[in-house]
Amino acid sequence: MELIRPEQAGFSSSRLYRVNDLMNRYVESGKLAGVVTCLARRGKIFHQENFGYQNLETKTPVSYDSIFRIYSMTKPITSTALMMLYEDALFNLTDPISQYIPAFKEVKVWKADGEWENPSRPITVQDLLRHTAGLSYGVSEDSNSPVDKLYGEADLFNTGITNAEMVSRVANLPLMFHPGEKWHYSVATDVAGFLVEVLSGKSLGDYMQEKIFDPLGMVDTAFHIDPAKLDRFCTLYGKTEHSDFGVLDTTQASEFLPPVSLQSGGAGLISTIPDFLNFTQCIMNQGELKGIRLLGPKTVELMTCNHLPLSLIPIAFEGTEPMLGMGFGLGFGVMLDPAQSGVMGSVGDCSWGGYAETYFWNDPQEELIAMFMTQYLPSQTYPIRKEFRTVVYQALDESYA
Repeated sequence: MELIRPEQAGFSSSRLYRVNDLMNRYVESGKLAGVVTCLARRGKIFHQENFGYQNLETKTPVSYDSIFRIYSMTKPITSTALMMLYEDALFNLTDPISQYIPAFKEVKVWKADGEWENPSRPITVQDLLRHTAGLSYGVSEDSNSPVDKLYGEADLFNTGITNAEMVSRVANLPLMFHPGEKWHYSVATDVAGFLVEVLSGKSLGDYMQEKIFDPLGMVDTAFHIDPAKLDRFCTLYGKTEHSDFGVLDTTQASEFLPPVSLQSGGAGLISTIPDFLNFTQCIMNQGELKGIRLLGPKTVELMTCNHLPLSLIPIAFEGTEPMLGMGFGLGFGVMLDPAQSGVMGSVGDCSWGGYAETYFWNDPQEELIAMFMTQYLPSQTYPIRKEFRTVVYQALDESYA
């Protein structure tokens, strides 16, 4: 993608330095090891910067092509894969998932008294994509939910199992609530990833490689790290029992080293800024990049509009403050009201982030793509996402365009 001066994109260079100042503060204060930032407008990059290190121990600088664990930023890609099959008329959004994954025919809902009951209606494909299926994650150590405890015991994220085995385990667990009753972030997109396998007859990784990664030139995006690329793979840092900044996953002993059987549609991909920029630009272009069309414009429109009824808004991760002004589409968070959200943005901008603090958004009104990648767990320990939005939008000045 062509690199231009900020003024050519309608941004002020002098004001854009606040992005650099923000990221330098995080790195120099020891809160983050390294960060890569990228901004693009109307299909051209006008800002790309690197701050700090991808490995503090070896003092290896982070670079524009450093490889990151993107975790939940896998979800928009998996949702795109499934919607490409939707365009083949292989399913309807309102179809029960048990129609394609029979293990869900007998799924039950946990009751307050500990009994299990039949769901009020079946889980639909739309429920999977918008997180209203009643599923959970079960990874929160401080959760008092009996269902979350069952999830934890099921060992769903064992990298040695297949997607089919993971989904089989999920289907044998009770739902936290009736389908459509609540927005609850969960393994729903992992189930959607397995649905891609069922409908395509290919593994999720093979389908993505053939239909998304190869066409879009996403050369470093995969469900495992190629040993030949370890010199570009970032170390994962985060909170440990003894420190706010410890090593959680190294390049030489990573869970992303092959062999990896589980291809998690919800959190399994590694990627780079250039690769993910190609994906987000394709979505910004309503499903097309450089003459290659993955999705039709109306499909992208459907994916990036809010699919939640007002009764389920605002959405919130369990145990966190509500995300005011936000709805959810088919794989993307959707900005409904910037004033209510309390952050800079535009109505209709779509976004999502990853557990190790990677984050992006697309703003169709401003034709703007923004993202940063770092490796610190858990995400949103610091308000860097909100702050990044602020320092980006304050530099927008059409008088330069």
